[in-house]
Amino acid sequence: MATVKGKVTALGGNIDVLPFINPATGEQFGEVPIATPGDISMAHREMMAAGQTWAAKSVKERVRIVKQLQKLIIDRLDEITAVMNQDGGKSRQDALTELFMSVDLINAYCKNAPKWLRRRRISSGLQIFKHAYQELTPYGVVGIIGPWNYPFVLLIPPIVSALLAGNTVLAKPSEVTAATGVMMEELIQAVPELSPYVRFLHGDGRVGAALVQCEPDLIFLTGSTKTGKLVMKAAAESMTPVICELGGKDPMIVLEDADIQAAAKWGVWGSFYNTGQTCMAVERVYVVNEVYDAFIKEAVATTRQLKIGYSPERLNENDIGPLTFQRQIDIVDDQLDDALAKGARTLTGGKRDGMFMEPTIVVDVDHTMKIMQEETFGPLMPIMRVDNELHAIQLANHSNFGLSASVWSQDLKRAKRVAEQLIVGSVNINDTMTHFAIPHLPFGGVKDSGIGRTHSEKDMLQFTQSRSIVVGKPPLKFDIATIMRQPGQYKLASAILRIAFGVTPQQRLQPVQEFIEEKAVKPKTGRFVAVAGTMAAVSAFIITWAKLRKH
Repeated sequence: MATVKGKVTALGGNIDVLPFINPATGEQFGEVPIATPGDISMAHREMMAAGQTWAAKSVKERVRIVKQLQKLIIDRLDEITAVMNQDGGKSRQDALTELFMSVDLINAYCKNAPKWLRRRRISSGLQIFKHAYQELTPYGVVGIIGPWNYPFVLLIPPIVSALLAGNTVLAKPSEVTAATGVMMEELIQAVPELSPYVRFLHGDGRVGAALVQCEPDLIFLTGSTKTGKLVMKAAAESMTPVICELGGKDPMIVLEDADIQAAAKWGVWGSFYNTGQTCMAVERVYVVNEVYDAFIKEAVATTRQLKIGYSPERLNENDIGPLTFQRQIDIVDDQLDDALAKGARTLTGGKRDGMFMEPTIVVDVDHTMKIMQEETFGPLMPIMRVDNELHAIQLANHSNFGLSASVWSQDLKRAKRVAEQLIVGSVNINDTMTHFAIPHLPFGGVKDSGIGRTHSEKDMLQFTQSRSIVVGKPPLKFDIATIMRQPGQYKLASAILRIAFGVTPQQRLQPVQEFIEEKAVKPKTGRFVAVAGTMAAVSAFIITWAKLRKH
């Protein structure tokens, strides 16, 4: 197994390693040395040194190189899913789904990067003899910190996006799924034209903190809100910009005219997929009185059909695997215990055997309970009865999180109206979680759920800085900006402002009217007519040109 270049000594005086633990079996199947402070500093220096070479390559050349990584991922699908299955406990099918989304994103980024990163011509407005344009430049070295729940799709596509934008990358995968992190490193090292521009830093939170402290030019983090706040606080010391994709507490609203069978099916899937360890999982369900009992009946029946277990084989009949590590079990247990102590009930599930926990439906819940306020990241589905649509909207927005939501109604106009009132980054109507799988749809949250957006053009542009350039052609006899800067030209500047930007016809014509009235006091027929005509012509030219430059 590989790690960054550098002698492995210690972060704390001894040689430290990250073990690879299969959460389903508890067996260790490997390890990787933790990056030392020296490793991190060296990696940062290497990426700074390599930055100019990579940024100098054309976008098309970067695309050609990144496409080799895309090909390699497809060639090694079975090998990759096997590592992810052993490392995180998810089924081979779920691991393949993660790779599918990753390749879909990489393909979209490569296809559109030349267009997204192109130099853009900008209207120069009244500066009619100048050309203006905007160009995008890379930040330099980007530090990308990945999570453990979807370790591949939430790390490789951001790396690709940053690379295509011209940056070099310091990547820190999660210590919880360290084997997947090493496997991703080996994939990039297997592309000789790409490997000089990415360095992986394996380790726990100490390595993440050291990465921030080495002051990369930009930090991209996917993780918990708590971690996001710590990273932002540390990055503020050096004014390092931070992009955060953080946690959620996504609400699902079921209205009385919803397709109850479909809503229950998708709600259960949204709550328990990946054992509930998904940032945009359905973590709160609000069902109006009229259909509450019917929804509960369908949801319980659907949940009881789910199979729990682990298999390393590609053909796997299990719907739910183990929780990934002990800390997450502690959070789930704490939230469930708190809810039950405050009067909630479980209708199905609730039992745990080691790292495996039954998918659990919890009712009689309210907003005094942790289960309705804090991110769960586990197989709990709390369902709350509400009076009406307005009540559901109010409760859905009563959260510090704002990642995603879903609304269920067969009246699409009504569903859209409800969606527009939810304070979140994404809303699914008669669907859950699918929005993440659309490469050209921006993904991200508001409030404590993050800053910035992944996917789409917005994803790649946030890895760039904007540089504006104006090109003049001096010397010019007629230049509006130069003329207006000369002493004694207040009246002329005022006239140009009114003519070009007046809101009403009266405002636009006022300078011409004032000019005519002024000259009419002492008319000098020939000169007056000539000057008035010139003024009118200039006015018309300015108005016409201003309108054209807007488009």
